[in-house]
Amino acid sequence: MLSYRHSFHAGNFADVIKHIVLVEILEHLIKKDSPFDYIDTHSGAGIYDLWNPDSQKLQEYTEGVGKLDFNELPELEKYYQVIRSLNKFDAIDIYPGSPSIANFYLRRQDRGWLFELHPKDYDLLSNNFSDKKNMRVHHKDGYDGLNALVPPISRRGLVLIDPSYEIKSEYHLVIDRVIKAHKKFSNGIYAIWYPVVDRHSITRMEEELIKSGIRDIQRFELGISDDSSQRGMTSSGMIVINPPWRLFEKMSQLLPKIASIITQVNRPIYKCEIIVDE
Repeated sequence: MLSYRHSFHAGNFADVIKHIVLVEILEHLIKKDSPFDYIDTHSGAGIYDLWNPDSQKLQEYTEGVGKLDFNELPELEKYYQVIRSLNKFDAIDIYPGSPSIANFYLRRQDRGWLFELHPKDYDLLSNNFSDKKNMRVHHKDGYDGLNALVPPISRRGLVLIDPSYEIKSEYHLVIDRVIKAHKKFSNGIYAIWYPVVDRHSITRMEEELIKSGIRDIQRFELGISDDSSQRGMTSSGMIVINPPWRLFEKMSQLLPKIASIITQVNRPIYKCEIIVDE
């Protein structure tokens, strides 16, 4: 369960969809002066050197962020701005994990809560963010951390849940913990990342959410090929509960463009759907 290291996959197409959505939500949250809390249940190391041997082994970033020409995609200006903040010149040598993206946006009045169980990644995460006064780094199960933190004192917040799904029960566990957290913090924004390795698992997640009675749920998905049981992750997506009001409109316009660049087949593969309306 602790074998997954995101350093092998940093900057891949799954990170692209996850972090574009994350940036859009954080942009929404900082429009108000009132404080908010950011809770990251599976933080990883937080920052990734793409020249590290782990990243170089698979070089998945070349099929993800490395494919994007930001000069041709002005809609991604904010996402690119976060990436540029960690790099020199025009090269992308360092890629931000979700904690880095959150750190870029957190203001003095906001707070970030980072959880990581993997001992090596926790050490890296702690080294990367221990000097940030409004970020708290915990070597603790993120689901337990989430349960302890909601509702936050600020009564505003974003919860990002993006486990590795190394075990099949994780698909159910994620939804179970989100439902429990939502009962305590119903107005929070919840962003759930998922990989499409087995489409049936994602369908069951969706069915469980619908059955829960939670309202206002949207899904944004980016793929490189058709669903298949033969080749691992073919798509990746974000399920967002209580999304910012213009998120669906923006992603509806943006996803077809990104999908046409990222795809490894002869057509763009993406989803932009309302699972449950308000």
